[in-house]
Amino acid sequence: MTKGSDLFVAALENEGVDRIFGIPGEENLDIVESIRRSSIQLILTRHEQAAAFMAATYGRLTGKAGVCITTLGPGALNLTTGAAYALLGAMPMIMITGQKGILSSRQARFQIVDIVAAMKPLTKLSRQIVSPKMIPSLVREAFRVAQEERPGPVHLELPEDIAAAECEPVALVPTHPVELPLASADALDRAARMIMEAKHPLLMFGAAASRPRVTPDVAQFVLRTQIPYFTTQMGKGTVPGGTELYMGTAALSERDYVHEAIEQADLIITIGHDTVEKPPFIMGANGPKVIHVGYHSADVEQVYFPQAEIVGDLGPSLALLADRIEGKIPNAQALLPLRENILSRIAARATEDRFTPQRIVHDVRAVMPADGILALDNGMYKIWFARNYRTRMANTLLLDNALATMGAGLPSAMMASLLFPTRRVMAICGDGGFMMNSQELETAVRLKLNLVILLLEDHAYGMIRWKQAVDEFPDFGMTFGNPDFVKYAEAYGAKGTRVTEIADLRPALERAFTGGGVHLVVVPIDYSENTRVLVDELRERLPAPRTP
Repeated sequence: MTKGSDLFVAALENEGVDRIFGIPGEENLDIVESIRRSSIQLILTRHEQAAAFMAATYGRLTGKAGVCITTLGPGALNLTTGAAYALLGAMPMIMITGQKGILSSRQARFQIVDIVAAMKPLTKLSRQIVSPKMIPSLVREAFRVAQEERPGPVHLELPEDIAAAECEPVALVPTHPVELPLASADALDRAARMIMEAKHPLLMFGAAASRPRVTPDVAQFVLRTQIPYFTTQMGKGTVPGGTELYMGTAALSERDYVHEAIEQADLIITIGHDTVEKPPFIMGANGPKVIHVGYHSADVEQVYFPQAEIVGDLGPSLALLADRIEGKIPNAQALLPLRENILSRIAARATEDRFTPQRIVHDVRAVMPADGILALDNGMYKIWFARNYRTRMANTLLLDNALATMGAGLPSAMMASLLFPTRRVMAICGDGGFMMNSQELETAVRLKLNLVILLLEDHAYGMIRWKQAVDEFPDFGMTFGNPDFVKYAEAYGAKGTRVTEIADLRPALERAFTGGGVHLVVVPIDYSENTRVLVDELRERLPAPRTP
């Protein structure tokens, strides 16, 4: 005989799970005991939301589903933001929640919420396990659904009496490789003709081009076609630096300097674009034609309605397209002369002696090696890092341009540090977002992580305050006080440094990395550049006249 919980954990091991994040409750105790006797590490967090962010980031960086666990009711409900984060961000994740016994109950409705129903709109699949014999097939199905395109979260509820129940051994379901279909020859031929006939072709790389398994193929496509490219925020880093074809990142939807190239393009090939991202450009009747290249057909919307589609496994389909057009695109680099002006305008004033976003991005780039990983929380600084930070490798700038939730920066950086302990990892957080999950400093210290957190302090929910000013509302309701962050970090056993002179920022970050451990570096930030650059300067940049 075997217990349901033992069967469940064995099924997780069968999927290659090596760690589970979360906060178990009494309804999970059989699972906890089964984990204790398994090869899986249980990583206790200080809030369920952080566990979900860490599991989702594991999925984002590996392509394999991360796993998190919570109790019933309030613990399970604390996963909902993390579920939406993974769903919109296309990150494979398995959420395991407990529940009171379903065969009999001595506590009536105490703490009971219908979590399966609550999770349905936030997941690809939400199921309750009602028999131990169902466990192997349901776990295999959960991982298959979570990891197949489009990836996302799956929820499994395991009631305590099912976890404790004994049953005859049930064979585990073996895993097997799955090859995705390739794009059709007709679609590839049609797209090839459009690209070869284009006068000003331009590539765009979106979030799905960042999947770990596809980035080498994406880079090869650029090298073979020699077409200039730009990226969405979540598509940054898909092509290694050094190609001299990068035109910028669309941190805004229109009017930014990268849009000079977009406005001139007569054909944009969007590779891995996911319309869950804030639009990198707005399609219109007089704009360029668009070829959509993706795992799935395009989500047609008012701002995105491609004229042709290549649907199939992204990497091999791009290779087949390159076979058709390599060396046959007469106007491949027609837009390249715009590159120098675009990048120079974006990089302007990056070394001023002020705590401007441009200077902070510049100094962070200076201390981060090519494989260093930045994990951004959500705030005004995210636009500046998306716009100004040059990436040289895939998945080295982790930002959320889908749900765009605050509070995810620190947990996602912790996950990156766990996966890549020899690489430099930095979380970039505003004081608002940091305090939403700052308790995870204790988790990071307990895990003995090497992690630097750059905390940008403006005593406000800065992005909303800025939008309030831009829309000419009174300055109201967005400011707050802060603890002494250096003492706050030290109270958790971390190190803390406050930087008061901009010249000291880069040395402070370097010392934080070389000193090891968890180090919080606190700096003020001058957001006056938001209005000067992102409103006044870009308002004066009229759309470039289209070249016939």
